[in-house]
This record gives sequence, C-alpha cells and structure tokens, in this order.
Amino acid sequence: MRILLWHVHGGWTDAFVRGAHTYVLPTTPDGGPWGLGRASRPWPASVVEVAPAALADADIDVVVLQRVEEIAECERLLGRVPGRDLPAVFLEHNTPRRDTVGTVHPLAGQTAIPIIHVTHFNELFWDSGVASTTVIEHGIVDPGYLYTGEVQQLAAVINEPVRRGRITGTDLLPRFAGVAPLEVFGMGTDGLGDALDLGPAELRIGGDLPTGELHARLGRSRAYVHPLRWTSLGLSLLEAMHVGLPVLALATTEAARAVPPGAGAVSTRVEDLVRTAARLMADPNDARSRGLVAREAALERYGLARFLGDWDAVLEEQPARTRVLAVGERRTQ
Repeated sequence: MRILLWHVHGGWTDAFVRGAHTYVLPTTPDGGPWGLGRASRPWPASVVEVAPAALADADIDVVVLQRVEEIAECERLLGRVPGRDLPAVFLEHNTPRRDTVGTVHPLAGQTAIPIIHVTHFNELFWDSGVASTTVIEHGIVDPGYLYTGEVQQLAAVINEPVRRGRITGTDLLPRFAGVAPLEVFGMGTDGLGDALDLGPAELRIGGDLPTGELHARLGRSRAYVHPLRWTSLGLSLLEAMHVGLPVLALATTEAARAVPPGAGAVSTRVEDLVRTAARLMADPNDARSRGLVAREAALERYGLARFLGDWDAVLEEQPARTRVLAVGERRTQ
C-alpha cells in the first residue's frame, strides 16, 4: 500500500514506517508541522518525500490522519475526501486535555473514519460517540539491551518540563533528587534547574539527543523515573524498558498496565517510588534484575512485529470499508 501521513510524532512514526509499505510524507523546503518529511531520520528507503503540490498525482491508497485539520488538507491537495473517496483512519496520540471524562472526540459524530487509539486508557477516556474505535498499542524499534547502570543516578526523559509543570510531574523531581542525582533529557529542559532550585550536583541536563545516543546514555543510569501525571503513555518509558532499565512510574494513565510487577515500582504514592529508588541505588544487582523484567515485558507487549501486524490488519480493511460506505451513501441520496 501507499500510505500518506504527515510527520507529526517522530517516535511513533519511527516504528510505523518499518512495515512492508511505501510511506509518503509531505515535505517543504522550510519543514515545519506541514512539511517535515523525513527530517534526516535514518528511515528505510520506502519512506518517500513528496511536495504537497505533487500529492494529487501520488497514487495514495490510504491516509493515516493525526490532526483534524488534515482532513481538509487532504481534500485540498488530493481532491479526495478522507473516509468517502480516500480510505482513512484517524490516529489519536493524546489523552483528553481538560474535561478528562467528558471530552467528546472531534470525530465522534461520524462513522466514515475509524479512530485508532494508541492506548486502552485513551479509548476509555475519550467520548468517541458513534465513531468506530480500535486500540493499536505502541511498537518500539528494539535498541537492544544497553543497560550498564554504572552511574548511580536516575534518568528521565521529559519534553518541556518547565512549561508543562504538573502535567509532566516536574514538581516531583526534587523528591527523587533527594535520593540520587537526576539526568533529565528532552526538549525544552533549559532552565529546569532554576525552576526547581536544584544545583548541578542534583540535576544534570542531558538535552535533546538523537535516538541512538539517547538510548546509550539512558543505559548508563541505574534506574528510570517516569513522573508524568497525565499522558497517553510516553514512548520514552517503553524505550527505557527496552534498554533494560528498571522503571519508577506513577500508577496513572496507561503506565499502570505497561509496567509489570517486578520491573521496578508503580504507585500513586510518590514515597513508594522514592523508597524503591533508594534501594536500587544501593543494590545494583537488584536494579539489573528488575531491568531485565522490564525489558522482557516491553519486548512481549510492545514489540515491532505485533505493532506492524496490527496496523496491517486495520489498514488493509479500509479500502473495502470506504467502498461499502460510498455505496450506502449513494443509496440514501
């Protein structure tokens, strides 16, 4: 199949484009949210960049929508309406933002475009109305077992921790820093030390690193902290588990399901996590054992083969689904 998608979520796309299809990514000279293309990522040759103006002749079989605005953009650029004369699914990466149990999904009132949720938690909390929904859990390109735990510190990957604050659990980081130094990676981490009043002995800023370098750096830390209060799941948590780190996660959103017993600690009581962090700092053998449990669970549930197989099954049924809906629409006219 020739699959159209915009480069919206790099980590998710990294796994999606490893399948057996051709992946068509719009690209513009200045990049940006509507023309990022490959963005120099080391993706397979089956990922092709196409200028938006050339999409009308790009022979697209299905589109994976990730923003509501892409529906109108497809109609403008391809002259085809997603869900009516262009097979389409809508991929929902995020949890509801404000009214956590009452938010109606933007596509809730239609049946032409199925909504694909990345976690069961997402599907549970969004009000998807009459729209068809499916859960396809994340897949991770296995970085391999990279854990050494040689540095007696905690690692975390948090994008925009200062701006997002309590959502990402940034306010909880000083409690972990009281046990061991923290190394925090991600976008927008400048100013985090000042925001938390943590000095260089307590907080190290790793910055926004390329994926391969990030995984290697994570593997040096003794354990991984996932303090996010509200998120779909967080690919960085699954990546840390693949690397082989024991993880300390709040028992909120999908993390409570993703992290099995014995892989570290999962709790809504922060003190439970802090105490476990202290034990892992003192016992590297226990940390390594828990990290192996984490890696095994991540490979089993979030492996690439299962992920791609689930997506193949959904995408392959969309052309027939669109034809059936089109016939039904003509009969009612």
